[in-house]
Amino acid sequence: MRHLYLLIFISNIFLGFSQQTAKPFIPEIVKQFPNVRDIAISPNGKEIMFSAQSVMGTLSAIITIKNEGDTWSTPQVASFSGQHFDLEPFFSNDGLKIYFVSTRPLDASSNKPKDFDIWYAERATLNSDWSQPINIGAPINTEHGEFYPSIANNGNFYFTRDNPNLKRKDDIYVSVFTNGTYSEPKTLPNTVNSAGYEYNAFISPDESYLIYGCYNKQGGYGSGDLYISYHINNEWLEAKNLGESINTSKMDYCPFVDNKTNTLYFTSKQDNTKIDFKSPLPINELIIEFNKYDNGSSRLYQIPLSELPKK
Repeated sequence: MRHLYLLIFISNIFLGFSQQTAKPFIPEIVKQFPNVRDIAISPNGKEIMFSAQSVMGTLSAIITIKNEGDTWSTPQVASFSGQHFDLEPFFSNDGLKIYFVSTRPLDASSNKPKDFDIWYAERATLNSDWSQPINIGAPINTEHGEFYPSIANNGNFYFTRDNPNLKRKDDIYVSVFTNGTYSEPKTLPNTVNSAGYEYNAFISPDESYLIYGCYNKQGGYGSGDLYISYHINNEWLEAKNLGESINTSKMDYCPFVDNKTNTLYFTSKQDNTKIDFKSPLPINELIIEFNKYDNGSSRLYQIPLSELPKK
């Protein structure tokens, strides 16, 4: 029966995408920053965190906003961020932990950056302050770079690792959570991973599907595209491109699904800047064109998914 429901979901999700167009998400906030990449929405929908970066991506901090009725609060740097290179937040399913990626040193007295590790902060209640960051440690973190944490409801921990010892590019890993302990991470099969770049994997809460990025994959739309692989009968099926409603010739990456609203959020560097004009532009129109939302900078987009079938 679960197999049947997933097949219905596959049909619905692609039908839904084909009838929809991705739209800017919180553009009045996103445009305050040179680049915005990745997004995490708290389980109760009242908090959002995202990474804001400098023009060249050399400076990165995690920004937080909170729901205030029909509007979002003024953006603030998250209490655990702002000093080191931080990105890619992800809330636990109770909202009491926030996982993220950082190059911060293990020794707080040092300013020397480390390789990319996964860290977390925690809080006692949803209204409490965040703790000081804690390195998640082995077996998830290694001497290699670890990125983009995403956690299923059963605790299984999905992330990206750059392991040059495998003589491949970035791969997606999973560390199974059993009896309060993370197992040694394993790469997902070749229906998901390849010799190229696979990264930014969002796992559905029930592990029924994985949405992730691939770079310059054959048959793609160009640069980075988003793909989906379904988990059926304990096997990961061959990944499928999410199509032209989402993917462009530019970089499309960093997926996040809000299952309560059936919405896919993602980052795109799509560039729809006009370059052909019948007459010269005056300065005000030129500045408007430079500063339009889809000008090639990293921006957040949203697109509705078809309703998931009830199990």
